[in-house]
Amino acid sequence: MSLELRAIAGRVIHGALDLVLPPRCLGCGAGVEAPGRLCPACWRMLTFLGPPQCRLCGYPLPHALPAAPLCGACAADAPAYDRARAALRYDDGSRGLILAFKHADRTDTAPAFGRWLARAGAELLADVDLVAPVPLHRWRLLKRGYNQAAILAQALVRETGARLLPDLVQRVRATASQQGLGGRARVENITAGAFRIHPWHRRRVDGAKVLLVDDVLTTGATVEACARVLRRAGAARIDVLTLARVVRDAASPI
Repeated sequence: MSLELRAIAGRVIHGALDLVLPPRCLGCGAGVEAPGRLCPACWRMLTFLGPPQCRLCGYPLPHALPAAPLCGACAADAPAYDRARAALRYDDGSRGLILAFKHADRTDTAPAFGRWLARAGAELLADVDLVAPVPLHRWRLLKRGYNQAAILAQALVRETGARLLPDLVQRVRATASQQGLGGRARVENITAGAFRIHPWHRRRVDGAKVLLVDDVLTTGATVEACARVLRRAGAARIDVLTLARVVRDAASPI
């Protein structure tokens, strides 16, 4: 069958499926034009992040000049990674989508999330060598059934063609859930020894530009711990890309 005939057949099949199973909004389930989309009402609830923002951690600085200054937190203590970016603000508009993806098996949202990540992380992806998800400990992986960060990383590389190493970083010590913990408690929960580089991949890390992918950036304690083990293994650059990030009171630029 020629490529043209295959394309026509594909459109016919998708059209037939849409008649039987009409595409639904990823958020509320209302009818939409095509699969993997949000209805206008759900779309308007999302806050996508972008410049002006801290040039290191990506924290939004809406009143700063577009020259990308440092936020107060990074000026006082630079993070272990080089840059971080996020697609969405974690708020009432995005929380339901993200929690359903993370805890309710709504992995059908991953292709849309991959597109949003690719757009938010375009600067980071320009010359990246390796993409790696933030890992779950094996017991939590068995309980949940999937690592949401790994699914996001897979969706991202489908959009960009970057090289994925899903087991580059390993969580070798189980830690309590970070959910509901404050900043100091999160840092104490993720202590030295929780992560390591997979022994098979150590040579690949040396001199590489690595992009860590996770679902939500809250205090940054988890990605900081991963960045430190990558730095010790010789990574030349470590960037972080998350689907969303928590934005509290505006961070003052300098």
